[in-house]
Amino acid sequence: MLSLPLLCMFAFFAGLVDAAVGSGGLIQVPALLSFLPNYSSATLLGTNKVAGACGTAFAARSYMGRVRIPWPLILPAVASAFVMSFLGAATVSSIPQEFIRVVVLVLTILMALYTFIKKDFGLMRSERAIVPRDHVFAITVGGIIGFYDGLFGPGAGSFLVFLFVRVFAFDFLQASACAKLVNLATNVAALLFFIPAGKVLYSYAIPMAICNIVGALAGSWLAMHKGTSFVRRLFLVLLLFLIIRLTYDTFFHR
Repeated sequence: MLSLPLLCMFAFFAGLVDAAVGSGGLIQVPALLSFLPNYSSATLLGTNKVAGACGTAFAARSYMGRVRIPWPLILPAVASAFVMSFLGAATVSSIPQEFIRVVVLVLTILMALYTFIKKDFGLMRSERAIVPRDHVFAITVGGIIGFYDGLFGPGAGSFLVFLFVRVFAFDFLQASACAKLVNLATNVAALLFFIPAGKVLYSYAIPMAICNIVGALAGSWLAMHKGTSFVRRLFLVLLLFLIIRLTYDTFFHR
């Protein structure tokens, strides 16, 4: 009887974190697996995607009114992520999840070290003209993260934020806003599979979606009012949480 209120609480915090720095699924998916152990993982992932997509959509809408979105770069990334997320889902059974966890763990540690050492990383936005190479990078970044999100998922939003800052010289706030649009595409792509397949628990998904939306609005408000330094600190905290979680899942969880 307590599972729904607790899941709604986790959905709120997942929406808040996801709106600010991405990767709200790190909070929401383990909660679903813990409180609803009798359902298949596909059903729980579908339920998570409904709640996550709703929160991401509202967060993206909040950012669009206040943060400049470089559409010539982001639209190709969105399209690429949408297509590649299908391919990632299609190949999920052919690549060992343990191998993916190790690779993602190493990349996350490197990402955290780089962000921590470079104190000015993501604090300033570089204004420059868009060149054809940037469009290639946008399609590549969107495709890689879209494929990963369909294949495995945890930390996809954080990878997007990091790559947008590193490749396009966005600040953390602009990178978070752009990441929401790409995440929305990957979520919608996943739902096109989960909903027709009947892999959604609507009695949980709808209340969780409402709480995720409230959390997303709170998270986007915090990010925009606290600024890029706040988002950078929260990003580092999230990476530390991701490192701990992946280390436990890879080496200690049975």
